[in-house]
Amino acid sequence: MNLSNQDVQLAQGMFVSSATQQHPLGTRGIAPDGRYFRYAKAGAADLVAGHALQSPATIVGNLARAVNTTSATGVGGTSIKVTAGSSTASQFYQEGYAMIASLAGAGLTYYINSQAAISTGATGEIFFYSPEDNLQVAISAGSSTVSLFASKYNGVVTFPATTATGVLVGVAVYVITAGQFGWIQTWGPCAVLGDDTTAIGAPVFCPAGTTGRVIGADATVTTTLSTKQLAGYLMQADVQGQWVGVDLRIAP
Repeated sequence: MNLSNQDVQLAQGMFVSSATQQHPLGTRGIAPDGRYFRYAKAGAADLVAGHALQSPATIVGNLARAVNTTSATGVGGTSIKVTAGSSTASQFYQEGYAMIASLAGAGLTYYINSQAAISTGATGEIFFYSPEDNLQVAISAGSSTVSLFASKYNGVVTFPATTATGVLVGVAVYVITAGQFGWIQTWGPCAVLGDDTTAIGAPVFCPAGTTGRVIGADATVTTTLSTKQLAGYLMQADVQGQWVGVDLRIAP
């Protein structure tokens, strides 16, 4: 894959919700003041300014799936075939990742270009970006396993109240209409909906007990840190139900 520092003028401006995708998902935008943003697609509901956001839920049934024996799995291959454990819509995994989970090729990650709809129990073919992401190691069909992940910016949703089903990806800074594209903030000062009274400087996490909010690391939260994800650090004392200043530390 060819890498870039993305130091270019971006086509879609801030505070714009667009039905047309204008950048690859996850493209980084940098404001003159040093805040960082990522290009994302909203999920099934409008995104609300100041709400913490989660990636689309990981489909557990499509993790560690056996590579189908009909795959052309030699070095340089441009796709693999897997038997799906859960059905997925067409292009759900576009701009996502195929990670080889075990045996031949284990540890390698490939960027997905396209995928047709797959029904549970059916064989689906996953196409890579070629030639940048052709198979680097021959895959052992029928024994190697692959895990499929959507782009974490493809269908972002308000962070759940209690149990994460994906990873924290950023904060909405304006309304992005359901199914449309726009910018979410991932780094630097940002107004985020608070959920407690923790002091200035404390780290804040998701989930917070209420959808879209962040909660500070008080004594109660500290006992459950293994299930929480860091959003950033309070720029003021947290206020429950109020949008407060948070110095985000999600993705530079």
